[in-house]
Amino acid sequence: MKNTNTIRNWAKDDRPREKLINRGAHTLSNSELLALLIQNGTPEQSALDLAKEILKLSNDNLNELGKQTLASFMQIKGIGKAKAVTISAALELGRRRQSGELLQRPLMNTSKQIGEYLRSRLKDLQHEVFAVIFVNQNNVAIHFEVVSKGGITGTVADPRVILKKALEKNAVGIILAHNHPSGNLSPSKADAFLTHKIREAAKFLDIRVMDHIIVSDEGYYSFADEGMFD
Repeated sequence: MKNTNTIRNWAKDDRPREKLINRGAHTLSNSELLALLIQNGTPEQSALDLAKEILKLSNDNLNELGKQTLASFMQIKGIGKAKAVTISAALELGRRRQSGELLQRPLMNTSKQIGEYLRSRLKDLQHEVFAVIFVNQNNVAIHFEVVSKGGITGTVADPRVILKKALEKNAVGIILAHNHPSGNLSPSKADAFLTHKIREAAKFLDIRVMDHIIVSDEGYYSFADEGMFD
């Protein structure tokens, strides 16, 4: 039996697309915004119904929704690969918009600004990655790059790769970063050893390692703030 409650059968003022055009995107609920991304429902469910099913994956929490995988979205009947990719892309754009203010601006002498930027970029990942922010002689962050990816419990970064990229970017300073999907912010002995190794190698190239920041859902940990760079 066909679903008679499809969005096209609703009053025009109640349809998400028309509502956005006439009243603005801010007037739409989370499920209505998702429905616009999904576009089409199934014979049994409207796009809005599917959107509500997606939000249930994260208990209606958008931060938790950002951690869902393509496979998670595709578990919902009516959400195929194309729809799942569209949703994931929209969530990534949201992350980049949130974090985009750091690059191409002078850095303040505080780890808070950088820690918040890195959290917005890395905290949703379910695997560990190692990333670097490259800084020029004017103390401006000019580039961010994930240089290695690992599993749930760790990743390995190659100092040669990091320093080669720093030279390519004409960077005089770098900020090291990685995430802890477990939520624990305490650095391991391996974290401390790798940091020391990169710092010592960077000195020969007149590149300063400004900090190493660990991020998770719980916040961030700064090696510099904790006196580990003294």
